[in-house]
Amino acid sequence: MKSTLFVKPGKVEIKDIEKPTIQADDDVIIHVVRACVCGSDLWAYRGLEDKEPNSDNTGHEAIGVVEEVGNAITTVKPGDFVIAPFTHGCGHCAACRAGYEGSCQSHSDNFSVGYQAEYIRYQHAEWSLVKVPGKPDDYSDGMLNSLLALADVMATGYHAARVADVKPGDTVAVVGDGAVGLCGVIAAQLRGATRIIAMSRHEDRQKLATEFGATDIVPERGDEAVAKVMALTNGAGADAVLECVGSELSTDTAMKIARPGAIVGRVGLPHTPKTDLTAPFYSNLAIAGGPASVTTYDKSVLLKAVLDGDIHPGKVFTKRFSLDQIDDAYQAMAKREAIKSLVVVGK
Repeated sequence: MKSTLFVKPGKVEIKDIEKPTIQADDDVIIHVVRACVCGSDLWAYRGLEDKEPNSDNTGHEAIGVVEEVGNAITTVKPGDFVIAPFTHGCGHCAACRAGYEGSCQSHSDNFSVGYQAEYIRYQHAEWSLVKVPGKPDDYSDGMLNSLLALADVMATGYHAARVADVKPGDTVAVVGDGAVGLCGVIAAQLRGATRIIAMSRHEDRQKLATEFGATDIVPERGDEAVAKVMALTNGAGADAVLECVGSELSTDTAMKIARPGAIVGRVGLPHTPKTDLTAPFYSNLAIAGGPASVTTYDKSVLLKAVLDGDIHPGKVFTKRFSLDQIDDAYQAMAKREAIKSLVVVGK
């Protein structure tokens, strides 16, 4: 079968490997229908973090059809259409019961890799897989894209809003205009925010943020961005801030634009050498967040919202590629030619 190989920074390619097999009782083999490239995949691709040359791809978002199940699997069967969350919660530990399966205490191997491929071995599948009604052929192209977004990016945006305790009537600032930040705008609106400030300096992303519910756009960065948000909020700051980048600048900005007593929902993969918590201490600012609770959110809120047509997170996929074009898919995101690259794998 075809799978993506990380060759070196700036290059991924397709290789032929053995099709995965059941190795544990709670494994499921999935025939991938659609996958994609995540912003976090670009850290190694851009050479910003170490990754072994000629190693498995870091792709971790997929939808597909179950082909084979382990002996312990009772929740899905061959032929079922599923979303494959990038987190693999058990559903019964303290973390999972509290709705934080991104930090599952039962599974140390809790995160997905290798999903830019024709087939994947999904581990710890009994509770964590999300079953979708019907078959892939029952859905439009746009709906399939939105279902794919539920494997990570939409749930991650929602996680930022949840841990920031976004409530009806709130003013919310979203730091970051990538796919996660744009889904954070969707999540803020879904949770009832009446004013959503999207921090974006790219026209295509600004337009999509506005379509998703942003009421204000702030293109500035750094101190200028802080001043602009404070002016928009009459000096008070935002009731909740969604930090969706993970850089030192974005984290600093997020903490400075939150009102006293607010919560910063932090879901950008941290790449900050240090964070000074002195100022947040004096403003009673709380900082929360981490890996998203994908299964919990999909099953309780997001799948229904997509199926009902209430949200359309699949619009973050602005370019599409075949699996054979995987390096082009990475390049499109690295060059900011695509907000998020869709990879069409099978049927």
